[in-house]
Amino acid sequence: MGYFIDFAYDTLNKKNEELCGDNIEIIETDDHFIFILADGLGSGVKANILSTMTTKIAGTMLRQGASIEQTMETIASTLPVCNVRKLAYSTFAILKISKEGKAHIVEYDSPPIFFIRDNKYLELNKKERIIQGKKILETEAQLLKGDTLVLISDGAIHAGVGGVLNLGWQWDNVGNYLINQAKIEKCAKVISKKLIDTCFFFYNEQPGDDTSTIVVRIREPEITQIFSGPPKDKKDDVRVVEQFLKGKGKKVVCGGTAANIVSRETKKEIFVDYKSGTAQVPPTARIDGIDLVTEGVITLSKVLEYMEGYLVDTHLKPSPWNSAVKDGALSLMKLLIEDSTHVHFWVGKAINPAHQNPNLPMDMSIKIQIIQKISALLEAMGKIVTIEYY
Repeated sequence: MGYFIDFAYDTLNKKNEELCGDNIEIIETDDHFIFILADGLGSGVKANILSTMTTKIAGTMLRQGASIEQTMETIASTLPVCNVRKLAYSTFAILKISKEGKAHIVEYDSPPIFFIRDNKYLELNKKERIIQGKKILETEAQLLKGDTLVLISDGAIHAGVGGVLNLGWQWDNVGNYLINQAKIEKCAKVISKKLIDTCFFFYNEQPGDDTSTIVVRIREPEITQIFSGPPKDKKDDVRVVEQFLKGKGKKVVCGGTAANIVSRETKKEIFVDYKSGTAQVPPTARIDGIDLVTEGVITLSKVLEYMEGYLVDTHLKPSPWNSAVKDGALSLMKLLIEDSTHVHFWVGKAINPAHQNPNLPMDMSIKIQIIQKISALLEAMGKIVTIEYY
């Protein structure tokens, strides 16, 4: 693994609108990642339909191997220009990245893409093409580790118009903000969320336009191994611990029984950090050679709760794991969201009677349900997650 394509997206609906007039489509094929952001004319249902048609047409065609020109021709003939306002019914930007890191960028009446390298904005050599009477801008570039690419709808550059910012945030200001964020953040989701939260703030929490962003970050792969729960067969303890410790990346142990197994098999003592406990989350512990040791089900359920809140809540505030009061769940959440691109769960299927729900099958403990939900959230963020049961 030479690099990892880390991506995230966020949206804000225009105030009083149930549907977003922007639409985002993200597609992974055997050879490419394809990111599409479309902005429908106006807002509400009509704009949502127009932008959705645009992303679906583009996504379907590009997935099936159509060229950019063929895709543009289809979109152009399907979505004509509004005769009254002389505007395209839907603007869009497409970012296509090969697994070798070659980027192909297409922009049609959308805000220019932000391409950040070495803490500065990289000027792109854009070529103008006319397809079906419509002007598009095309760019090709070879991506490098550390590059950050950001697609936005015009709601971002309009943020604050007539309010906090008389003329809106404007493209250059958004770019400077993103350059600063790229200096201090490595995770696409953190950058995307901070950008959308700032737009929300400039709109005085009353967005005057649909606002969307897609952030793509080319970063080093970071692997986290998480051992949770004893094996169904105690004879597997030695084998599982050996494989867990041989795995690449950071090591996390969740659960008292799992910690005791690791301690016994490695002959390394457990030290409980009682000061790290809170009223809701039990304290963490330390084992030499392990990056993080937490309690099991209670901590994992709190991680799930924290993650669900972080991913949907839009407020201008620091990431929760940077708060003054930290606990084991926040530490694990930070590791999963910010410091991991690949996560491998080692999940024991020995049933703890205290955690067993009588309405669930005997082989599906509450712990396993929680881990599966956390995994689904991580996968939705573009991370590579595997679960190994034993």
